Parts: sequence; structure tokens; C-alpha cells
Amino acid sequence: MKRKYIPFIIILAAGLQMTSGCGTKFLDVKPRGLDLESNYYRNETEAFNGLVAAYDVVGWQGGGYVTRVGAFDAASDDHFAGGGNSTDINDLQVIDNYTLTPEIGPHNELWRKGFSGVFRSNVILSKLPDVPMDENRKKRFIAEARFLRAYFYFDLVRMFKNVPLFTEPVSTSEMYDVLQAPPADVYKLIEDDLRAAIDEPNLPDQVPVASEGGRATKGAAHALLGKVYLYQEKWAPAAAEFAEVNGATPGQANAKYGYKLLENFGDLWKSDNASKFNSESVFEIAFTSTSAGTWDCVACTEGNVLNILVGPRGYNALQAGAPDYVSGWSFLTVTQDLFDVMHFDPRYRYTIANLDSLEANGIASYQKAHNNTGYFLEKFAGRVSNQTQGGGSKELNYPQNLYEIRLADTYLMEAEALVRNGESGAAGTRSYNLLNAVRARVGLTAIPATIENIFLERRLELAGEGHRWFDLVRSGQAAAVLGPLGFKPERHSILPIPLLELENTKMEQSKEWGGTK
Repeated sequence: MKRKYIPFIIILAAGLQMTSGCGTKFLDVKPRGLDLESNYYRNETEAFNGLVAAYDVVGWQGGGYVTRVGAFDAASDDHFAGGGNSTDINDLQVIDNYTLTPEIGPHNELWRKGFSGVFRSNVILSKLPDVPMDENRKKRFIAEARFLRAYFYFDLVRMFKNVPLFTEPVSTSEMYDVLQAPPADVYKLIEDDLRAAIDEPNLPDQVPVASEGGRATKGAAHALLGKVYLYQEKWAPAAAEFAEVNGATPGQANAKYGYKLLENFGDLWKSDNASKFNSESVFEIAFTSTSAGTWDCVACTEGNVLNILVGPRGYNALQAGAPDYVSGWSFLTVTQDLFDVMHFDPRYRYTIANLDSLEANGIASYQKAHNNTGYFLEKFAGRVSNQTQGGGSKELNYPQNLYEIRLADTYLMEAEALVRNGESGAAGTRSYNLLNAVRARVGLTAIPATIENIFLERRLELAGEGHRWFDLVRSGQAAAVLGPLGFKPERHSILPIPLLELENTKMEQSKEWGGTK
């Protein structure tokens, strides 16, 4: 007898939300799900808990170790999947070599995460109007929930294109009849949500890091809206939103939001509390070493699992003073191409760990695993000095945060929008100043702000942070760059709708993946 599969979005509609750890620094409560009982949301505390549950999804790391950053690093020309063998974390392997199918690949987890976030955002938005609480705080909560819904939907629409559009909670019976919306309608909701958040006076420009680090701000909403416009090729509006974030003079502090490039690029990758939510951070995912996450529920940990994933397998320090890498799992190995591009760049030593060089000089040894190149992702490689334990499995409890959006990224996106909108990029133009503020931070000389130079700078500055694949696809470079890896633009420019999500619903597979949508 064929088993009847219940699509995940129907499970969500029934209120059976999947559980996970919480990665936002401001939280004192750590909900493992969202209570949808009618008698909940009786006061401000319970409303805050509901908002926390929506933020919680931002930091989810799938039980199969699948994250957007990891999946799209593997899909890019900068990294291989790596790991122990050709089937290790198979979701990463199949997107790396472009053998993913509607049934198998990281899209299952990325769909689950995105719609979990959307559903939780919609629940809190539906409940807040009737909660007896301070009205100004209520308005702030609403603005944050709309920011989060926009954040989740932006990921969904740029990864899948054809997705259902939910603006309020729906019943289980209604979910079986759900249809996908035109992408333009999804983008309109995203824009409307972000404009509403920006226009809300109670959404702060800045938040106190110690107590509220990780919460949405107006600056984060402007940055995300600029990115949404950029992906739709709305160049002038994108540039205007980024200019609000980047300030009047590139390289100088934005007095309104407090943003400023860090003087030392290497400081971006430190895990101590003093380095988190720094002046370059626009929107950041927080992790902690004290969550007590264990192997019984990897997805429940609040530590950063990327740190153990990318470390060199079987690492052994042979000399005093050798790097204190933890023996990791050798995922997301760096390609020879990225190494060649970065080798003489000042950011190289903070981006790439050259284990072959360490071994050749008798400093350390390591195990050559799948897709070994000798090069590893230094930005996120776990270290003994960064390995504190709060009662759980130490491999799952690294405290390094991840940047969703940081200032160097918004500088380069604004430069791109300006040039695509007609600015020359010559010396003295704003695009030139933006590009070269990023370069000056690491001691590089000024160059014209051409599209080619901007995209190369993005590759060098943001390597390993999950941006490269999206940059290649949206700029039309993916066929030429990723084609030798198996990428076919008529298919792989979006992810397939998970096969099991199509069962028992009216949703249709995208045309790119053999469907009719």
C-alpha cells in the first residue's frame, strides 16, 4: 500500500511546527516550537515569546547539516562539497555536482526552513492586534515580524521562484488547495513588508548589543529592501536604499545607524563577544557555546555547526605554534581557482587555510578526504581556542556568528546598482568611492568601478559567505562559470519544488524541473 505523504506546509498549517534551537542573542527564552493554542498570546510576555519563535528560524541548521550558506557554497565555483566521501551529507554532494533531483537535494530543508519562518511570522502578526500590551512595543513587534516574513520570503522566491503566498495563518483543509503565486506578487509582499517596517517609528535605528543583538533595525530593513530591488534589477531604488545604510561618505561612519567598516578585516571572524554585532554588522545570526546541543538533536543546537563541518579532517599539529584547528569534517574545500584568485590578496590568510603548505613544512598533518585540494575555509574553521562547552557535544557548540548582511556587502551592492544605472565608475564617482573603501580597508590601491571589478571584489571580500552562486546566477555569468561543473541555466538557476510537497496538493513543479508552472 502506498503511504500517504503529508506535505510539510500542511503540517505547518496544522500547528505541528518543527522544533529547533534559537540563535538570536537577545533571547532569554528558548522556545522549542510555537504554541498555537487559542488561549495563548494573553499578554506581552507571550507575544514576545511568539516573536522569538519567528526569529528562532533565522538560525536553524537542518538536522542534515544543510544551511543556505553551505549549500550554495558547494554549488559555486569557489568550493567543493568535500566531506568524508562522495555521499557524505548527500544534499551537499548533489548540488555540488548538479545531480540534484526534485526528490533529493538541499531544497527539502531550505523549503522547510523558509515556510516555517513564514508561518511563525504570520501567526504572531495575526495575534498581536488583540494582545493587551504597551502599544509602542506592539508596533515594534509587528514591524519586526513583517521584516522577518520579508526575509524568509526573499530567500524562498529567489531559490524556488514559484512559491505559495501566505499572508495569514490558514487551516489544514485549505492547505490542500493552495496554489503558487506569481513571483511578482511575492516580491510585492516583500517590498510592502519592508517599507512598513521602515516607516514604523518604533522600529529602532540601533539596538543595544548586549541585550538585543540580532533584532531587526531600520538599517537592516533598508539593506534587505535594497537587496530585494537589486535582484529585480530596480537599480535606482536599490542604490537609494543602500545609500541610506552606507551613509554620505563611504569609509566613514554612518551616524544614524552606527555602521562603519572594521579597520582590520581579520577581526570580522573572531568569536569573542566583543567582536559580535560589530559596526560592520547589519543583520547577523548569533550562535553560542552554551546551548548544550547534543547528537540526539543536531538541529536543536544553538552552536554554529559550520565550524566543525569545514575544519580539516584528521588534523594534527606537529610543531609548537601550529594553528590550533580542531579536526573537522573537511566540507566545503576551497577550489584551486579561488586559491589562485586570492593567493596574493591581503584577505587570503583570513579566508583560506593552506593545509598542504603546513604539511610540506612539517608544521601539521591532516587526512586527505573527498574533494581534497589542500585548501580549507579559514573564515569558519573551528579552533581549539574557540571550543568552549556548555554541557553539550563540543563539536556542535561553537559560538561564531554569521553575517546575513554586512557593510562591505552593501557598499559593493550599491556600487553595482549605481554603475548599472548609468554611473561611469570613474574616479570621484560614488560607485568608485564605495568600491575603493572596501579595497582601502585591506590596503589595496584604487581601481575603476566597473561591473567586472565589482564582482571580482565581491568574490574576494565575501568568499565562503554564501553569496557567490547567487551573484553568478543573477548576473548571467553562471552558464559560463558553472557550466563545466554541470550547471545548466535552463534548469539549475532555481531549485526544484520538493517532490513530496507536490503530493496531495495543487502545487505544480516549475517548468525548469519538468513541471508546468
